[in-house]
Amino acid sequence: MQKTSIKIVKKLREAGYEAYWAGGSVRDILMGREPKDYDIVTSARPHEIEKLLKYTIPVGKKFGVILAVVGEHHFEIATFRSDAAYTDGRRPDAVYFKTAKEDALRRDFTINGMFYDLLKKEVLDYVGGQEDLKKKILRFIGNPDERIKEDNLRILRAIRFKNALEFYYAPKTFQAIRKNAKLIINVSAERIKEELDKILKLKGRETAVRELEAAGILKMILPELLELKGVRQPEKYHKEGDVYEHTLESIANLPEKVSGELAWAILLHDIGKADTFKVKDRIRFDGHAEVGAEIADKIMRRLKFSNTERQHIIWLIHHHMILGNIPKAKPNRQAFWFHQPLFPELLELLKADALGSKPKDLSLYNKLKALEEKKHKILPKPKRLLTGNQVMRIFKIPEGPEVGRLLDEIHEAQLDHKIETKEEAIEFAKKLLKK
Repeated sequence: MQKTSIKIVKKLREAGYEAYWAGGSVRDILMGREPKDYDIVTSARPHEIEKLLKYTIPVGKKFGVILAVVGEHHFEIATFRSDAAYTDGRRPDAVYFKTAKEDALRRDFTINGMFYDLLKKEVLDYVGGQEDLKKKILRFIGNPDERIKEDNLRILRAIRFKNALEFYYAPKTFQAIRKNAKLIINVSAERIKEELDKILKLKGRETAVRELEAAGILKMILPELLELKGVRQPEKYHKEGDVYEHTLESIANLPEKVSGELAWAILLHDIGKADTFKVKDRIRFDGHAEVGAEIADKIMRRLKFSNTERQHIIWLIHHHMILGNIPKAKPNRQAFWFHQPLFPELLELLKADALGSKPKDLSLYNKLKALEEKKHKILPKPKRLLTGNQVMRIFKIPEGPEVGRLLDEIHEAQLDHKIETKEEAIEFAKKLLKK
């Protein structure tokens, strides 16, 4: 990928244009990291780039951005520009093609505003990015209020970059984030969700969520999470504090490399506890997993999750309280759970949940992990009487969590020998649906 990007830069230079690597690739190289992509900036105008390169896509041509396609790789090539006002808080009303320096000055953070001249082997730094890299400081270029108002998503991007790189905020950076937090309501749900996905995959995800709260952003994008503050838990098992504190401790104990679905599932696994809290002989949260799955579903619909993601996360939340029953269950019922496609992630949720509690107790996790590793030797994979497609077709049910819950109940009845044929499964399902 790097070699191909060098060829593109050289082609632009040979045609008489300025051309440099830009943004994150320069930052990563200076930090000794392998860049994920190589964005290019140039003095060539979009139509000139299209003439010069064989395969291009005009992804943002009116904003000066062309995508070059070489084999399996895509390279974003942007013409030097400065921007007019951003009345929608996302895109400029107009762009003006300018110089490299003017282009650098309109970017977000100093560490992302540097260019690299491949021919001279030198960094073009008009914004003080190299100095901030050395000091591990995240700083907006120029006036932070103006940078945020140009693109309101920068509120979340700042928190993500700071925690991804393990940097510190420049004095005015976090102040500007907090001051402009309300502007996050102008950002589309899809873009917010995309940034939150990236934040939850970070090693520093717990600190990032705490900063979202401190900045006043969390109450606007995930208010349900803040409802867990002050919700007491049995001190014998949760000396870490309330449900909110337990949730943050749990996400902190997820593996460094984690799927987005598992990260969201642990963030929302106890989201139903605020609505189910009661004291009856002791603190109880009866049915919080089921209630939590419903609340999580509403949150994910609001943030425009895909149906596949929603079903995945809902399944994990809905079933995270059944794990304690499995070791003492009959082999056929154990088989039912161990052969569930998402069971390995359910185990990881259990582990993070246990590590997020004080005292930490991994005894159940270790027991289940040992049993699960032997599932193919001692437990047969049970065959379902009905498939999801059959349930949807027979009962006219749309794709969604209800299909999964119905299949699970049918399968459990099968394992308990209450039903044994497809016909009996259909009749059993009819009775469930009537309820």
